[in-house]
Amino acid sequence: MPAQTAQPKGASRALIYAILVFLTVVFLGPIVFIFQNSFKQKFAISDNPFALPLGEMWAGFENYAVGLMKEGFLSAIFWSFFITILSVIAIVFFSSMTAYYITRVKTWWTNALYFLFVFSMVIPFQMVMFPTVKIADTLGLSNPLGIIVLYLGFGAGLSVFMFAGFVKSIPLEIEEAALIDGCGPLQNYFKVVFPMLKPTAVTVAILNAMWVWNDYLLPYLIIGLSTEYKTIPVVVQSFVGSNGNRDMGAMMAMLVLAIIPIIIFYLATQKHIIEGVAAGAVKG
Repeated sequence: MPAQTAQPKGASRALIYAILVFLTVVFLGPIVFIFQNSFKQKFAISDNPFALPLGEMWAGFENYAVGLMKEGFLSAIFWSFFITILSVIAIVFFSSMTAYYITRVKTWWTNALYFLFVFSMVIPFQMVMFPTVKIADTLGLSNPLGIIVLYLGFGAGLSVFMFAGFVKSIPLEIEEAALIDGCGPLQNYFKVVFPMLKPTAVTVAILNAMWVWNDYLLPYLIIGLSTEYKTIPVVVQSFVGSNGNRDMGAMMAMLVLAIIPIIIFYLATQKHIIEGVAAGAVKG
């Protein structure tokens, strides 16, 4: 009888492993595809994109040299880091304070504001794309600082939702004790509340960093191809010529360089994502 009950468990475990292996191949396949093609000449990529670059490995290093010498790529690395870091700081800083206020101050308009933040998560960017570009041009936001403001607006919905779920779990007695000890409202938030928000803050920072770093559409629409403030995804698009010709080898090489920082960042911080999401789900 025990042997009979062990078979279904073993079969279910094998099924789970098969599903995990399948998902691993699905998610890692595109990365492996880009990496191996970054060492091929562009005609070899067109002829057989799935073949290994066995005979042209050393010749493929020319793709990296061509990509790095591409006008604007080195500055794009700087602007990508600049926009990503400041956008993440702004999102974490302002959305955490907003979530704390609308959670602690119970009025009809704070409840309405909370639902507006939640509602903003379900609106596709394509629906507000053209009005956003028009407003950005009118307000003079077509620059790195302006796009940081836009990222703050688009990233605030999910961030406020996650912070609000965690703030609800913080006992009011802790804040009241801090107020009795002489802390003002700002001191109470920054010295008592915000340190307790660290798991969610790290999660929000990681998710938004990966989004901003990899985003192509918003920088392309707001900053464009003709300015000096291009980010890496926008510069990679410039490898496509005006007549449709593509330097696929150099493009693949630059894609590899673009995804390496975010992969390292994710691998170094992935445990915080699980901890932060679990904390918000259990405590919220």
